[in-house]
Amino acid sequence: MTMANIGGCGMHDEAMEMEVSPRKRSRVKNGTRESRDGSGSSGGGAIVAVSDKQTKSLLRERDSKIAALEKEVIGLKNKISTLSKEQAMNIGGQRRGKKGLTPYGNSVRVSTSKCSAKRRQLLAERARMGRNASISTKAILNSIPDEQSSKEALINRIQDMFRSPNEHVSYLKSEQFAKDLVKLNKRVRTILEDEPRCVFLQSPAYVFGDIHGNLEDLHFFSDNVWNLGMSLTAGNFVFLGDYVDRGMSCLEVVAYLLAMKLMLPQKVFLLRGNHETRDVNGWEEHYGARSFIYQCRERFGDDLGYRVWEMTNSTFDRMPLSAVIDQDIFCVHGGIPRPVSDAKVEGGRIKDILNVSKVAGINPPYEHEDDDYQQVASDCIWSDPASEDQENHSVDRRTGYGDSLRGGGAICFGHKAVTNFLEQQGFSYIMRAHEAHAEGVAVSKGARVFTVFSTSKDHNQGNNAMAGCILIDFEKMQVINRSPAYRNQYVHRRDSVSLAMLSEAEIKERVQLGLIEGGRSAEDDEDEGEFEEEEWEEFDEDDLETSREEMMGDSSADDDEEYVLDERRKSSVDPGRTTSSPPGSSHDNHDRFDAEGSGMPAKRIDFSGVDTEHRRNSKRDKRGKFDSIDEGEEDDDDEESTVNGDDMYDEENQEPGASTSMSPAMKKFQL
Repeated sequence: MTMANIGGCGMHDEAMEMEVSPRKRSRVKNGTRESRDGSGSSGGGAIVAVSDKQTKSLLRERDSKIAALEKEVIGLKNKISTLSKEQAMNIGGQRRGKKGLTPYGNSVRVSTSKCSAKRRQLLAERARMGRNASISTKAILNSIPDEQSSKEALINRIQDMFRSPNEHVSYLKSEQFAKDLVKLNKRVRTILEDEPRCVFLQSPAYVFGDIHGNLEDLHFFSDNVWNLGMSLTAGNFVFLGDYVDRGMSCLEVVAYLLAMKLMLPQKVFLLRGNHETRDVNGWEEHYGARSFIYQCRERFGDDLGYRVWEMTNSTFDRMPLSAVIDQDIFCVHGGIPRPVSDAKVEGGRIKDILNVSKVAGINPPYEHEDDDYQQVASDCIWSDPASEDQENHSVDRRTGYGDSLRGGGAICFGHKAVTNFLEQQGFSYIMRAHEAHAEGVAVSKGARVFTVFSTSKDHNQGNNAMAGCILIDFEKMQVINRSPAYRNQYVHRRDSVSLAMLSEAEIKERVQLGLIEGGRSAEDDEDEGEFEEEEWEEFDEDDLETSREEMMGDSSADDDEEYVLDERRKSSVDPGRTTSSPPGSSHDNHDRFDAEGSGMPAKRIDFSGVDTEHRRNSKRDKRGKFDSIDEGEEDDDDEESTVNGDDMYDEENQEPGASTSMSPAMKKFQL
């Protein structure tokens, strides 16, 4: 019994085990386990039943922990791999087992097919290049000059010179500066050849007049108009010509403007003036030490100086003659040209200007220049507005043109010519330069012609003369003038305290560069006035050609061999028979004149002819142009050109816009 009972008990236990085991297997299979209560008896913890809901919660918690650990393991593996690569690179330089880049060369050769037809075919082959070939190729590629970096280095040198000319005196007298000028001319003239003879642009635009080698006034505009740099200043920049002669810093002015044109060809526009011709800027007998050719030869010697002068004039030959802003304002150095073609033909005078040769000598002309279009070019750079006396006596009432008081074949244009031109072309205003004015800007011809002058020196305007420019911004025109009270840090007087530490040789050197003015000694004037004709007559052309080849390498190949100047051919205007300006004007000839010392009252611009209130209250017409002023509305007092200063008035009658409450460094007049 006992055994039976025992056996019976064992069988019962076995049966119980058989009942429990499937459940346990099911629990293991489903990933669930029973938990033990830690507070159970010492013989073993009690088994606690877990509900399905709690089981799922525990499984989810465990799975999330496993996923986090797996992610951490992967991150550690990646970090170990990265550290291993870095260590291998530091030890062996390059990862072991990985080959470096192998250079291959692609070639094409002609092959004959092996069939009976023997057809020729092209086969492309890709072969591995040898080490020697790779090194040779690299050497050849490295020998090719980097045009962009060379261009940037050239522009940077010129900009550094312009910002602090006193610190670059040695550079300004060096052979490197001459080479930079030649490089600038070669690069810029290709840009100018691609431009039409009349360029078209949109506002906002700054319009500048004559500069005449005046580095000080150019610095004023740089400090106040484009003080962040031209590239960061909104709008375009239009210069109306006459960059050289009269001033002592012609080379610096030309170098800076050409560098800006090279850097910003679609933003800076350089028009041509009458001083951008060989007959004028090479007239050393007339302008002496202030002529462009003298400064080139004095700075770099006869051979290289002549080379720089000729290369610069070659660039001048390619400059546009005019510009049109917003299809409404005509910009030119001198004035409007006489018509060549029928006025009724589409395009009119603008078409005549566009037909001028892209390379025009003008004074003297090239052999290929047409006489009619050479006249158009001369009128653009030489003409002046007619005075009241000329309007009444010498101007042709049918055409509106007459002989200029300058003489030499130059013309003047009157009210009739201005009206016909503006109506024919659909323009409202003409902006020009060519005449000096103490206020920097003047108006004439019923306030339809603006004259801009951007230099305050070397034109006998007195110590209170101002340099001006005009900002055109859609419906607004703003005049910006340099006040006589403005002082810069670039040009000093001879008696300045800042020059106390300089020797006489250094002072004389800076005087020749135009960085010191006033207080010139008699010895300096005597040296400047002498013209060494014998040395110039002994100038050997063969030596010049040799110098060109030595100094400029192959640059002679880029010269204008196809263009030949005709020295015997007469141009429309003979500069040798003209005066510097019409007789009686404020800068006639070259005699020094101090308006302040003479007791004459200061002259102010008369803006009364400009209908500013009407323009502010009116909208543009369909063409988006300024409202033109009808000839019937013109005031008789405004009909005379401002060339004789008759349109200016006293300070008592000054316009409110010209109030002295403006900054002493820069006066702005709102038109």
